[in-house]
Amino acid sequence: MPLIRKLYELLIASGNSLQSVLLLAVRLYWGWQFIQTGWGKLGDMNKVVGFFTSLGIPFPALNAYFVAGLEFAGGALLLVGLGSRLIALLFTADMLVAYVTADREALLSILSSPDKFYAAAPYTFLFASLLVLVFGPGRFSIDYLIGRRLKA
Repeated sequence: MPLIRKLYELLIASGNSLQSVLLLAVRLYWGWQFIQTGWGKLGDMNKVVGFFTSLGIPFPALNAYFVAGLEFAGGALLLVGLGSRLIALLFTADMLVAYVTADREALLSILSSPDKFYAAAPYTFLFASLLVLVFGPGRFSIDYLIGRRLKA
């Protein structure tokens, strides 16, 4: 039994030591993805406003600029790990709205046909946002450095 316990404790310690590395990878990759989607929207706002209008989103121009700015600037903040949980909360709301407005069928099939839900464009963005929202940005972030400084 002591050997099994030691091995289990080693597994837990190893897993814990990789949390910040995983969160860094998530932030770097998905921060960059958000930057790119935001930049793409900013580069063709007429198309985005038209799409938001077709979805029946209220104040489509205002919302298009807000979402494009959020994704671009928020992606940069996520990438460096500054204001990570707040940005992740905003991204989570953004992706839930994307599901409700643009991928409603996929959202409604979450239990009956999960493959549709997973295949929808917002899914991986939503999942990455939830990871950072729930677990934080990890040790390799500006948020962590600020937190350490404030505790000292």
